[in-house]
Amino acid sequence: MGGQACVFYGAAEFSRDLDLFILADATNLSNLLQAFDELDAEVIAAPPLEPRHLLRGHAVHLRCRREDVAGLRVDLMSSLRGVAGFEELWARRTTVEVAGEPIDLLAMEDLVRAKKTQRDKDWPMIRRLVEQSYFGHSGSAPQELARFWLRELRTPELLVEVATGHPELARAEAVLRPAVQAARTARLDDVSEALQAEEREERRKDREYWAPLKRELEEFRFGRKRK
Repeated sequence: MGGQACVFYGAAEFSRDLDLFILADATNLSNLLQAFDELDAEVIAAPPLEPRHLLRGHAVHLRCRREDVAGLRVDLMSSLRGVAGFEELWARRTTVEVAGEPIDLLAMEDLVRAKKTQRDKDWPMIRRLVEQSYFGHSGSAPQELARFWLRELRTPELLVEVATGHPELARAEAVLRPAVQAARTARLDDVSEALQAEEREERRKDREYWAPLKRELEEFRFGRKRK
């Protein structure tokens, strides 16, 4: 669900770790623990690998020590701000094959939502992901794909292009996205301004979402130090 997924979608990002969105039930966690045992992996930071922490929204961080994967960090999550639950994400996942092995990725639309964080590095990646979808499609776009572009494009010129090419869809999406309303008038400065406002608001929401979780992490760390 992180940088590796972006690589598979063609929006290359150098990533030293592997981010996984998992189903945090007893059976699946038992299987995960067995896999991590085989990889000689250990939790390297608070919180511990427990369902209650994953379901609360925390990430669990592990480091592999087996020789062939030594140093690989794996980050696990099972709840993300603004993103659907596991079953829904699994139902619309994208699967690619690498060396004969299936690799399941978050659908691009879900990956874009997951990237709307307070981190500076995520916003250029969102732009590249949606541009890759736009430029990678040839011919007439299905309505659902055009809606995705109208909802998520962060390139003013392209947003104007899609709004011009799909006026009815743009009219409907403009109700929820001021950047699309600006794109319908082809005023690039207004589109850029609306996109910047969008980003500021998402960053604010993400900071607000993480504030209580960060306090809990400090309590985990403090408790660990006391022990």
